[in-house]
Amino acid sequence: MPINIYQTQTILAALPLMRNKPTFLRDRYFPTSDSDIFVTEDVLVEYMDEAKRVLAPVVVPLRGGIPVGRSGYHTERFTPPYVAPERPLTVDDLNKKQFGETLFSQRTPAAREGAILNKDITDLNEMIDGREEFMAGRTLFDNGYQMKAYADSYGGDKYEEFRIQFYDGETNPAVYMPAAPWSRTCTTISRDLFLMAKMLKDRGLNAADVLFGDEVSDVIINNEYIQKLMDNRRLDLIQLNPVEYPNGVTCFGRINCNGVVLTLFCYSEKYVDEKGKTETFVPAGKVCVTAPGVGRTLYGAVTQMEQSDNDFHTYSARRVPHIVADVKSSVRTLTMKARPLTMPNYLNSSITATVLF
Repeated sequence: MPINIYQTQTILAALPLMRNKPTFLRDRYFPTSDSDIFVTEDVLVEYMDEAKRVLAPVVVPLRGGIPVGRSGYHTERFTPPYVAPERPLTVDDLNKKQFGETLFSQRTPAAREGAILNKDITDLNEMIDGREEFMAGRTLFDNGYQMKAYADSYGGDKYEEFRIQFYDGETNPAVYMPAAPWSRTCTTISRDLFLMAKMLKDRGLNAADVLFGDEVSDVIINNEYIQKLMDNRRLDLIQLNPVEYPNGVTCFGRINCNGVVLTLFCYSEKYVDEKGKTETFVPAGKVCVTAPGVGRTLYGAVTQMEQSDNDFHTYSARRVPHIVADVKSSVRTLTMKARPLTMPNYLNSSITATVLF
């Protein structure tokens, strides 16, 4: 019996075998485990105030034990944003020469159909990867994110605001204010990074990475004070050896800030927003001090009606395909659905600063 490639279960089984777009921020700082994929539309967000640092009490012999308190944590119930790019397949698409085919290709529309489906699944999946990377970047730099949920066309006038923040009040408390703007003659870069890391260390949290964009990388690599530190061979405070990683990531090396060793990452990957404007995942002129695995990416379940039995089905997965065929119009539409939500493990676990004005 031939396999129906348009069944949801068939595509779900094939998705783990397909190429995924690497996403540096999501993969390094917000990984996903099996327990992060929920069976309900809503997800449970839990993050702790700070790491445990209380010493165990010393007790008089034969006294038994002394009660100690538990660390505080926040629990909230969120409905993740509904991400659903779709792409129709028409008879005209099947009759057109596809990318890479010869000008006088003898390929039949039926033979072309499977290749187009594979390309569409890959494209839509990568679009969702980009949205998750956007959410990861905003969680790191803004301690939350705001997006527009569109009702008709992407970038249209009908939308609802979708906002999630991981702090109380109007202003983000995980922000450091530098004493002076960073420049090529600035002498406080190392101290600013140390104080940002100290804001985490004082709460028992880890500080290991520094994230920034191209503008900040130019200042760091050409800073006069940092270059002098590199010339001092008896005091090994900085090691700069820029190495380019795939997909817009450059590891500049490490800097020792009063004993706190931080790895410097420049992330210059870009995306195109709903207005067609090119933006960077890392906000211009900002830096962030954080650590790998600082949070998680949660996924809510997706419920949809299947055309095969006209019944509702609920899927717990990172991606859920949905294919609907309109026989009268000869159009088959593929929608790739997801309900992702990036969250920190601890309150204010990434410290950000605006260093270029």
